[in-house]
Amino acid sequence: MVVTERHSGKNIQIDILPVDVQDYRTITKSRFWFNWKEESAYDVFKLRIKGTDTILGLISLKSHNREFRIEIRLLAVSKENRGRNKTYEHIAGNLIAFACLRSIRMFGHWASVSLVPKTRLLQHYIEKYHMHPAGRHLLLDGKDIMKLINRYNHD
Repeated sequence: MVVTERHSGKNIQIDILPVDVQDYRTITKSRFWFNWKEESAYDVFKLRIKGTDTILGLISLKSHNREFRIEIRLLAVSKENRGRNKTYEHIAGNLIAFACLRSIRMFGHWASVSLVPKTRLLQHYIEKYHMHPAGRHLLLDGKDIMKLINRYNHD
C-alpha cells in the first residue's frame, strides 16, 4: 500500500500496524481530533510511512462476527494531512481498504465493512469510496469491497 506525496506525486510505501501503548503518548487530540485512548478496548491501527515512527492516520475497528461485518468505529487522518494543503494523499482510503482486507480474511465472501458517518461526510463516503446506505450505517460489501481493495492495495 502507498500514499502519494502531494508536491512531488511520488508514491511512498506505508505500514498499517496495531497501535502500541507507547503510541498513545504521541496521538494527541489536537492532531487526530479524538481521544484515541478511549478506543483502546477495540482494534486500533496506525498508518505510517515504512521505516518511520510518524503516524499519519488511525482507525479503530470492531468485529461483528454474527453479521460478517467489521465496523469502522473511528477513522482519523493527522491534521497536516487534511484539506487542500495536505502533505500526503490516500491515507483514509488505505485505512478503509485495510478494514476491507481484514473483513475478507475473517468472513470470506460474506465480508462487509460499515461505519456511521458524520452528517457532513456522508456524501463524501458515498462518492469517493462507493459506500451505500444501510440504516444509519454506510456499508461496503461484495464487489465494492474488492474495487476498493484493488484501488489502494498495491502489494
